[in-house]
Amino acid sequence: MRTGVSVRRAKSLPAPVPSARPSLPLDQILLGDCIAEINNLPANSIDLIFADPPYNLQLEGALSRPDQSVVDAVDDDWDKFASFADYDKFTREWLTAARRVMKPDATIFVIGSYHNIFRVGSILQDLGFWILNDIVWRKNNPMPNFRGRRFTNAHETMIWATKSASGKNYTFNYEALKAGNEDCQVRSDWLLPICTGGERLKDEAGRKTHPTQKPEALLTRVVLSASNKGDVILDPFFGSGTTGAVARRLGRYFIGTERDSVYAKAARKRIDAVIPLPDNALAIAPTKRSEPRVAFMSVLEAGLIQPGTILTDSKRRHQALVRADGSLTLGQIIGSIHKVGALAQGLPACNGWTFWHIEKDGKLVCIDDMRSEMRAQMREA
Repeated sequence: MRTGVSVRRAKSLPAPVPSARPSLPLDQILLGDCIAEINNLPANSIDLIFADPPYNLQLEGALSRPDQSVVDAVDDDWDKFASFADYDKFTREWLTAARRVMKPDATIFVIGSYHNIFRVGSILQDLGFWILNDIVWRKNNPMPNFRGRRFTNAHETMIWATKSASGKNYTFNYEALKAGNEDCQVRSDWLLPICTGGERLKDEAGRKTHPTQKPEALLTRVVLSASNKGDVILDPFFGSGTTGAVARRLGRYFIGTERDSVYAKAARKRIDAVIPLPDNALAIAPTKRSEPRVAFMSVLEAGLIQPGTILTDSKRRHQALVRADGSLTLGQIIGSIHKVGALAQGLPACNGWTFWHIEKDGKLVCIDDMRSEMRAQMREA
């Protein structure tokens, strides 16, 4: 079990960390300016970043409900900037620092509202990041619009990006997400509640510890989507510690930077109380890309299909002869299982493994079953 989470002040000596990653302050909250603290981290060392930067809400005054009670809105100094130019400068600086510490195939999620997310997106692109998705967090219990002069703000936007366009091997646990979504692809609009109830951190007087605490359900989906067990997740705006709590529960490491000691103290207490899930609950469904490659010729060599066998599609419309060299013959056409399958259908491409079938005991069996059998044998070996 991992040791307790520690907080250190900027420029102090780092606390001991596991020998596997001696240069990283794993599972620590670094108290200080996020840009300075990130610049102290080694380059190309972070697997995933989740950033919830100041929104620069530009509130013009107190916001009241119809009964004249005051709304507990974000009016802290950390969310205030003198101008858009100042906000853009700050955004450019922290994103530059974040990009330096990202591994070549790392990704970053940045969440924001309409006040700031478009400016952040533009700067991301200017700095060379490559945007993969914009994800809408649709809140099923948003704060109403009390003045009745605008649509109710019922969502926030997350931008998901790679470090650069060349980062092709980024983590995306597609099969795991799909399996948990009743075998449907997970969409880019996420319906999740805001942080309420027992999850919301409060002080002794019952007031919110942090005004923009994100729900653990949101971070859980982010972490499960784009990281693996043992990965290091950086949160430059750690706040109430949601990223750290989720990372600890899901077997990831975290590094948080936070300049407010009250937030850092509350986050540390929260994370220390988290019990990590057992290893068998953290196993990720294997991706097709991670499976060992099996050539069709290997299936023949293993004796699972014999040369001279006739393959057909599931509706028995096409028939192809298996040749001794692993190619197929269909009329005058000779080629791979994929090429012949595509030409038979008049299509530009085809997955021959799922298209072609072999008849066994009067039933059609997909040849992909033979490939799966060989992969199972390879894993056992």
